[in-house]
Amino acid sequence: MKLASQNIDNLGLVAGMCDEIGISEIIDQACGTQAKNKNLTFGQCVKCMILNGLGFVGRTLYLYSEYFEDKPVDHLLGISIDPNQIDDNVLGRTLDKLFSLGVTELYTKIGLKAMRALGIKVKSLHLDSTSFHVDGEYYSLLEQGESRIELTQGYSRDHRPDLNQAVLQMISSGQSNIPLFMQAASGNSSYQTAFSEIISKHIQSFQAAIENRYLVGDSALYTPNSIKSLDAAKALFITRVPAKINLTQELIEKSFPNEMEDLGEGYLGKEYNTSYAEVAQRWMIIFSKAAYQRECKTLLKKYQKESEKEFKEFEKLSKEIFSCPDDALKNCRKNISRYQYIEIQDLKIIEVQKYSTTGRPKKGVKRSTIGYQVIGSPACLLQRKKALENSKGYFAIATNDMSPELSMKEALAIYKSQQSVERGFRFLKSPDFLVSSFFLKKPERIEALLMVMTLCLLVYSALEYKVRKKLNENSEYFLNQKKKPAQNPTSRWIFFCFLGLHLVFVNGKKREITNLKERHRIILRCLGPPYQKLYYSELW
Repeated sequence: MKLASQNIDNLGLVAGMCDEIGISEIIDQACGTQAKNKNLTFGQCVKCMILNGLGFVGRTLYLYSEYFEDKPVDHLLGISIDPNQIDDNVLGRTLDKLFSLGVTELYTKIGLKAMRALGIKVKSLHLDSTSFHVDGEYYSLLEQGESRIELTQGYSRDHRPDLNQAVLQMISSGQSNIPLFMQAASGNSSYQTAFSEIISKHIQSFQAAIENRYLVGDSALYTPNSIKSLDAAKALFITRVPAKINLTQELIEKSFPNEMEDLGEGYLGKEYNTSYAEVAQRWMIIFSKAAYQRECKTLLKKYQKESEKEFKEFEKLSKEIFSCPDDALKNCRKNISRYQYIEIQDLKIIEVQKYSTTGRPKKGVKRSTIGYQVIGSPACLLQRKKALENSKGYFAIATNDMSPELSMKEALAIYKSQQSVERGFRFLKSPDFLVSSFFLKKPERIEALLMVMTLCLLVYSALEYKVRKKLNENSEYFLNQKKKPAQNPTSRWIFFCFLGLHLVFVNGKKREITNLKERHRIILRCLGPPYQKLYYSELW
């Protein structure tokens, strides 16, 4: 009897969600007829990349075959395949094919199919973007002007302005954190311009497809062009207002906490009707107690650092010797006028006297004046600090929904769910995911890889949404990291709990999955028979 085992871990969950959404089928339909001598279809290759991406090992393209050597690939893909056939050439051609099909259009089909498959009702869509740095030099093999993106330096969210970068723009559902739209952009693209173009090209099609009510964004979305485009499309928005707009500061100065409505969870709000970019809007000035405390703490640290710096500057100035009192006073006033954190009290000009000879002076010899110095008592500008504190903790959000049915509390809750797309970006930049930098040969492949990365986030978020929903419906609980029952586990924690599951082979035939425990069965009950089939031997 010959025994062998392969690691299935959490990959059965990932494969099951890929199949439920139909990722491979949608890609293969878009690719059309493929060569019969190929071992894998393009859709199956993408599924392999997703399995690798959500295996949290960060293998690069040329290490895919090694990654799948101890994995039950045929069990996960449903076909007989040698891991050595999943190499960098096959996957590179797949990325080239995805690029030629148009990654944005193809991904949108998959994203909308996921929403239908999971039965998700969308109330708000959230738009944001981030950047990924790239290492090395890249040269497009396409004709000049055909490449979709340009890898170049720009504003780096990775704090690597020395490296070229690519930008990923994404729209996610606020209710499920599932990305519905992705688009690659050049490294130096303007977020404000890009958002305006996305709105003009895609917002109406999303309204028709999923009937979402609001488009939500940060202050980069709030530009005259974007506001006008949304109004022309008859689309409702909720977005943060840039602090640099003068009216924002004017309304904040008019809003006092004791006059604001309590919105719960430490938030206060006051509403104003106004107009911007010729679009009637409601502006809501929000005061956050938590943000106030955090910003005041930051202000205190800054005040301590800067006041100490200015104190040292004055100390240095007070040691300088000037030829006359006017020069001393002139230079003193010039320097003091730049101080923002301290004030000089009891300012005086004094004479500096010394003996004309070295050594011990003779009896009766008087000292002579050699110059003038400035002296004074530095003190912290507490009044200015208090004035700055009074402006902390405030921000403004705007909406063109003039209906009283949308309360300030609800508008704030919808805006705060903007964190969904930001959580998605944090996932993509996680050290476990290891795609903060790229090592591919062509920018076209980087654009396609951005699509694959977003597909990984789609599968990750879809699993999390479905498990949480079913746990709630079935009144079941899953132990969290603190060994306490919960109904909101993250996919990362679920994946971690599924580590250590092995598929055992006896004489080359599948026998069973080892180490299955009740916590695994809870998740599999939530996900249903297609997932159970990958883990329960009696269903094979």
